[in-house]
Amino acid sequence: EKNRRIVLLVFSSLMFMCIFLPIVLIAYNLSKNLTYKNTVLIIASLFFYAWGEPIWVVLLIFSAFVDYINGRIIDKYYARAGATIALVSSLVINLGLLAMFKYSGFFIENINSFLHTSIPNPNFKLPIGISFYTFQTLSYTIDMYRGKTRVQKSFLGFLAYVSMFPQLVAGPIVRYSDVAAQIEERHTTPQDMSEGITRFCIGLTKKGVVANVA
Repeated sequence: EKNRRIVLLVFSSLMFMCIFLPIVLIAYNLSKNLTYKNTVLIIASLFFYAWGEPIWVVLLIFSAFVDYINGRIIDKYYARAGATIALVSSLVINLGLLAMFKYSGFFIENINSFLHTSIPNPNFKLPIGISFYTFQTLSYTIDMYRGKTRVQKSFLGFLAYVSMFPQLVAGPIVRYSDVAAQIEERHTTPQDMSEGITRFCIGLTKKGVVANVA
């Protein structure tokens, strides 16, 4: 049942194209207020993720919150010890969570084998897209530490960056500096919409005609 639900919201599915995407586009364009638009994108993205991972959506929000706070600390204590501590915190928490979900079973099985113990294997199911959003938030704190991007002071804005559904579960990893200006201010013209629809249709054709057949 879980796998079937995940399939329903892939970009080439009828559920995505005929229901999810039209509703999101209509809701998104009901107001020109940027806070409203970001809120719509966050709600849509969390719904998109929760459709396949209803439990681990909390982990996604937690990961975003951790690096939002670490980013604020790095900005406040830039080039001082506090910034280094915040960066280490980001690395330890994010990589620790990733290692726990991906490798805990492997390590426990080997410990039990070598030490003849019987430590229970938690058998964590790997959350969808955890590698993508983990390294995406890490790229933000690392760039902050290196002085290559400016701090995002709004958690809403940062969560919009982390959770954006077009790249949330399959990448690519997007650096914050590449989209920072669009999160703070963006204007969409009819030509932009036309180009976006054209790109989507080309990608959908490649997916349906080439990738699925192959």
